[in-house]
Amino acid sequence: MTMLGLGTVLQRPSTSSSISVQTVSPRTPRRLACRVQPCAALVTDTPRPKTLGTSSGNGKVGENGPTIINGQTLHSISAHQLDLLRSMDKYMESSVLPILKDVNACWQPTDFLPDSSSPDFADQVVELRKRTDNLPDDYLVVLVGDMITEEALPTYMAMLNTLDGVRDETGAAPTPWGRWTRQWTAEENRHGDLMNKYCYLSGRVNMKAVEKTIQNLIGSGMDPKTQNNPYYGFIYTSFQERATKISHGNTAAHASEYGDKQLGRICAAIAGDEARHEKAYIKMTDEIFRLDPSGSMIAFSDMMRKQIVMPAHLMDDNEHSSKNGRNLFKDFSAVAQATGTYTGKDYVDIMEFLMKHWKIAELQGLTPEAQKAQEDVQSLLTKFKRLTERQERIMKSKPVVSTQFSWIFNREVPVIMA
Repeated sequence: MTMLGLGTVLQRPSTSSSISVQTVSPRTPRRLACRVQPCAALVTDTPRPKTLGTSSGNGKVGENGPTIINGQTLHSISAHQLDLLRSMDKYMESSVLPILKDVNACWQPTDFLPDSSSPDFADQVVELRKRTDNLPDDYLVVLVGDMITEEALPTYMAMLNTLDGVRDETGAAPTPWGRWTRQWTAEENRHGDLMNKYCYLSGRVNMKAVEKTIQNLIGSGMDPKTQNNPYYGFIYTSFQERATKISHGNTAAHASEYGDKQLGRICAAIAGDEARHEKAYIKMTDEIFRLDPSGSMIAFSDMMRKQIVMPAHLMDDNEHSSKNGRNLFKDFSAVAQATGTYTGKDYVDIMEFLMKHWKIAELQGLTPEAQKAQEDVQSLLTKFKRLTERQERIMKSKPVVSTQFSWIFNREVPVIMA
């Protein structure tokens, strides 16, 4: 799980640390008051619903209905939907868990790095540094941003374990859901390890600044608005893993173009993992759509309306904003957009891919609420396409400012102003 799941297109990072908690009366229609924040490359006009219910300070379900924290309805899944998820154990065993690889079949970071036990280790490091000398600064910013996001893996495992009905209840539960979460995390753990060590050996990266950013990011967490609901959670991860595959695939191609074939192989190997993980999460959601097409349609439409927030949207190095007067994540995203690593068009393409895969426009027999969600999300895709095309034209006339990134020793990289 990494970087620009929403990336440069739809999300401005949240700067608010305040938490509001409300409860909603069961007699009042539920409104999901999510904070949809526009970004540099695509701005939407989604209205922010009014706050409903009464204040509750403990974050627990109130007597009058479900609890809402910062616009997110907690534990929104129904008892019937929980039963459907429990019925998926055999499906998970037969169709999802086999996508994971045995440890002995997985690549390990040492497969790509200089051998520290070798007599010519120092010479291998010198060769690595020669290869990375040709990597431009804007590429390094994107590579480091990707790596930082991968290193925040504890947050992503924690997020999976917020999902009702599928969380690992003991930390070592033998359930297929618990095994998936742990083994997915174990496979993902290699990504940050490898990228971190490669960047360290290159000498091109300010590792102290990177390490501070990683610690801040893990400490800040993330809020993808998945409502403790696996329907929402696995739509989110399906989207994110596909975005990650695209991003790492592009960093692989760019590294090879700049002459670092080994870094190209590294990023390609990571992209290969993300492709498998995308397949797994899509398969989970395939079955949820089969079992509950109406509930799945509502969840998909709501997640697309709220927009897919990038896992690293709260990244902070404690100095970028004071030096540049802007947000670190926003500037990192702008560089990713400018380098073609992950763009607004990629976001819309992923949304369209998932809609075609799950046959969003073709599903029948839906409840009235789900039919409305079906219509809404199709209109939303059309709107996003139009906005993306418009933004691409506008960005050509936007001013470019030189921006210091602590990750590369405060060297300046051009950033297009949003």
